[in-house]
Amino acid sequence: MKFTAVIVEDLSVAADVLQKYCIKSGKINVVHTFKSTEEAIPFLSENAVDVLFLDIEMPGANGFSLLDQMQYQPQVILTTSKTEYAFDAFEYSVIDFLRKPFSYQRFIQSLDKLKPVNEKKEEVEEMSHVFIKSDGKLIRLNNDDILYIESMGDYVKFITNDKKIISHNTIKALTEKINPDVFCKVHRSYIINMNKISDIRDNTLYIANAKIPVSKANRSTVMSRIKIV
Repeated sequence: MKFTAVIVEDLSVAADVLQKYCIKSGKINVVHTFKSTEEAIPFLSENAVDVLFLDIEMPGANGFSLLDQMQYQPQVILTTSKTEYAFDAFEYSVIDFLRKPFSYQRFIQSLDKLKPVNEKKEEVEEMSHVFIKSDGKLIRLNNDDILYIESMGDYVKFITNDKKIISHNTIKALTEKINPDVFCKVHRSYIINMNKISDIRDNTLYIANAKIPVSKANRSTVMSRIKIV
């Protein structure tokens, strides 16, 4: 069984090497190659892939900006010549960090860390609820009970129809843990339940009585996930 993959790399030589290694391995089917974050976002918003080979320093927005805008979590292998990004790579829970130039043997070591596709699907299916640490206890919330999540600095606030629960966490960390089929990051300070949107006007959406801003970077992703008739 092969993994589907996208390569985001501005240097043609580096992209060609990755493509060659993928073919040689027999494990990766590269469905598209992009030279910038801006080019990759529309495709990845509508097409889920198993693996993302991602350069960090590119013209325009960097690779981490792409990860911030994605509404699902592929398995990410970073490719860069700069070691100073290693800590950020850990923050984004990437599978591996390939420092350029890397050998085919080192590339294969990265592939060995990939999880089987079926295992990834099982993980998503189990994400029907979350347990939130608050006031010294773990509180269970079903996905359908959460209207949206709002950042409060080093804390976040989970909003339901009848209560607000504050927990020590960040929007960035939550994006990687909640069900991407249900929730969507619409702003650096907000994650929403897509099933709870009642109205969208320009760069603002409404859930219950709350007005929630939609950032320019996330608007196209939000619009691609709603059904317009």
